[in-house]
Amino acid sequence: MRAVLLMSLFLISACATNVTPQATGGSKADGTVTVSYEYGMFEQPVVNWTVANSTAKERCKAWHYENAEAFGGSQNRCLAVDGYGNCARTQVNITYQCTDK
Repeated sequence: MRAVLLMSLFLISACATNVTPQATGGSKADGTVTVSYEYGMFEQPVVNWTVANSTAKERCKAWHYENAEAFGGSQNRCLAVDGYGNCARTQVNITYQCTDK
């Protein structure tokens, strides 16, 4: 019974999670914007890339650029570790370059 309960909790918590990246940093001088999202150990993030791209583009427009393009790739950072040394909460950072095209 206990094994069934634990398996049920695992399956429930391993569901897809919708995430919306937020602008978390950048540099006007360098023309870069960083957008980030977080997810837990058993979550499978489903990223809203339309909002992420729009957020970066709006930040770039505020700095008098016309557009934003993702560099490609991301940086992952562990925010919390469980008792076994596994990452329990991850932050993903994506850097965009502001452009004039």
